[in-house]
Amino acid sequence: MMNKILTELKKIMTDSIKEYLPEVSFDLLEDNGAVFYMNGKNGTEFDWFVNDKISDFMMFYNDEDNMGAAKATLYNAGDVLIYVYGEQGKTIVKEINTFLDVEKEDILSLAVTLRYEADEKRIWDSDIESIDTDVEPEVDIIKDYLGRAYAYEDMRTRKRMLGQAAYVSKKIVDEGRKVGYMCREEALNENDSGWSFLAGDEEDEYIQDYNNIAIMSVHSVLQYDRTVMKYITCPEGTRLVRVSEDEFAPDED
Repeated sequence: MMNKILTELKKIMTDSIKEYLPEVSFDLLEDNGAVFYMNGKNGTEFDWFVNDKISDFMMFYNDEDNMGAAKATLYNAGDVLIYVYGEQGKTIVKEINTFLDVEKEDILSLAVTLRYEADEKRIWDSDIESIDTDVEPEVDIIKDYLGRAYAYEDMRTRKRMLGQAAYVSKKIVDEGRKVGYMCREEALNENDSGWSFLAGDEEDEYIQDYNNIAIMSVHSVLQYDRTVMKYITCPEGTRLVRVSEDEFAPDED
C-alpha cells in the first residue's frame, strides 16, 4: 500500500490531467501516468528545511522530450500547488491552488519516510509506488530528522534575504559600476533587508536624492555584482568596502 497523502496527491494530479488535458490519454504519459518523486535535485531534507516543502511530484509525457504533464508541490502546512502543462509540456494550461485536509504531523511523517525510504536508499526521481511509504517512522527518528534543521539555517536565511528589498545606487544600476561599499542597517519591516549597495564614491548630496537610488530585491542586485552574495547574511551594523576583485573587508573608517 501507499501512504494516504501520496494516494490523495496522485488522485488530484490524475483528475487535473483528465479535466484540463482531456485530449491526453494516459497511455501518452510515462508509465501510463505514474507520479514520480523528484528528490534528485535537492533531496527531501533540503527542500523541507529550506523551501518549506517536500520535493516536487511529476507526471511526464512519454515522448522523446519527456517534459512534464503535471507538477505538484506539497508544502509543509498542507497547501498544494498544481501546474498542468499542455503542448507536450511547453505551455502551462492551468495553475491550481488547493489544500490537503491532513495534520501537519502527517506531512512531517511523510517527509521523514521519504528521506529514509528514498534518499537514504538512493532512490531518485522514481515512481512513488516503487517507494515503501506505507510505514510510520518512530518518534526518535522524527526527532533526529528535526534536529538537523540547524544545518540549513544559513541557507534558509540566505533564501529569505534574497527576496527582501535593498537600496542600490544608480551608479551601479545605470552606469554598470561594481559594488564598492555595502552596509546593512536595521530593517524597516519584514520585506526590508537593511542592505544598501553603493559604488563607493557617491557624495552625500547624491545619496540623499532618491532619484539616484533604486529599490530592488537583493536577488536582483546579483545580476550587477555576484560578489556580494557571500556577505548578505552578515548582521545588521555590517559595513564592508571592496578590497579586491572578489573580496570585501570591514570598513574601519
